[in-house]
Amino acid sequence: MALFSYENMPASKTVLSAAASLTASAVLFRTMADDLIPDYFYSNLRKFINRLSNQLTVVIEEFQGLTPNHMFEAANIYLGTKVSPSTRRIKVNKPEKDEELAVTVDRNQEIVDIFQGVKLKWVLESAAIKHSAGGDRNAKPRSELQYFELSFHQKHKEMVLKAYLPHILQKASAIKRERKAVRLHTVDYNGTDYWSSVPMNHPATFDTMAMEPENKRELIEDLERFISRKEYYRAVGRAWKRGYLYYGPPGTGKSTLVAAMANYLRFDVYDLDLREVQCNSDLRRLLIGTANRSILVIEDIDCNVGVQNRESESEARTADEDKITLSGLLNFIDGLWSSCGDERIIVCTTNHKNRLDPALLRPGRMDVHLEMSYCTFSGFKILASNYLKIKEHPLFEVIKDLLMKVQVTPAEVAGELMKSDDAENALQSLIKTLQSKESMTKTQV
Repeated sequence: MALFSYENMPASKTVLSAAASLTASAVLFRTMADDLIPDYFYSNLRKFINRLSNQLTVVIEEFQGLTPNHMFEAANIYLGTKVSPSTRRIKVNKPEKDEELAVTVDRNQEIVDIFQGVKLKWVLESAAIKHSAGGDRNAKPRSELQYFELSFHQKHKEMVLKAYLPHILQKASAIKRERKAVRLHTVDYNGTDYWSSVPMNHPATFDTMAMEPENKRELIEDLERFISRKEYYRAVGRAWKRGYLYYGPPGTGKSTLVAAMANYLRFDVYDLDLREVQCNSDLRRLLIGTANRSILVIEDIDCNVGVQNRESESEARTADEDKITLSGLLNFIDGLWSSCGDERIIVCTTNHKNRLDPALLRPGRMDVHLEMSYCTFSGFKILASNYLKIKEHPLFEVIKDLLMKVQVTPAEVAGELMKSDDAENALQSLIKTLQSKESMTKTQV
């Protein structure tokens, strides 16, 4: 037997050359597998295996005729959240009106999902579309049709159809709401629907609102109850809408609360200034132009001409019978606006609730009346946390005592807290302002 010797070993160049050749072959094979097997072999092989098993396959096509298939869109959104480390190809896009990137699966990538303990396999497929010679030459026909194949044990058919697929529809809807960028719409007579919009980047949230905790909790619960009662509203025969009236002195956060609501619900905001509306026909078109899942805001409604009180309408009418009146506004909201969409919220704000006609304030129009009042100590602590990043301070007790004696709006408190990055200086500035108000109150008395 020959003894081991260095002379018998292949040269290092030969080893490296062989390794490089082997690596190149592996890469070439992987490339061929990715390019050829998925398109010409893999899908047919999987279908053949499925026919020999007790698996059931549900096909969900991208289009049903010329109509987009909502189930396909929901599955595409849902499966984007189920991508695993073993997934080798994904697709990413950025919808114009969404805040986040949308991740979806690519073709021939198997996604496994577990629902109620059942294993379900998804694969996105595509098939070429053949077009007849007599088609519309000006149209741009689709070259392929995409479809999902959902495979599972056939004994789970009822569960998949009645529970799993509805679950996907619900989850996809929630994902779309989370991704959606809230937009602010304002009146624009040059637009196609009288509205123009911009992204609403207002940072307000319920956590940062200087409101009494009890009022805040009740408002959030009311909003949650409203958006979850679609079937209830349908069953009782009422339009799926809700009205809120925010009233109180200027600077108490009425407009900021609307922004917090919009960010919480992911609803667009339509800011309607009735003074810009020229006639009832314009109002009709504006209301029709609002979308579902939106908040229609009429700020300072007591300042809008013609909407304070219906008793004076007959006296105030002139030759122009088509001007906006309270009756016209109420009729549009109760009738036209209620019948042309779902999940709508209307918010009216006012500094003087007593100026408004009782017909506007009744339930069914303004269902919730919320007073936005002067700053309390609990509201101040929220502002101190927002602006100064502090939860406690020795000067808090002094401020608490002063807030019980004087009336100051959250906007005024915030203005003082913004004057310095140093908590001590900012709180001292607020104390001086409160003491000055206290002195003025005593002088007036």
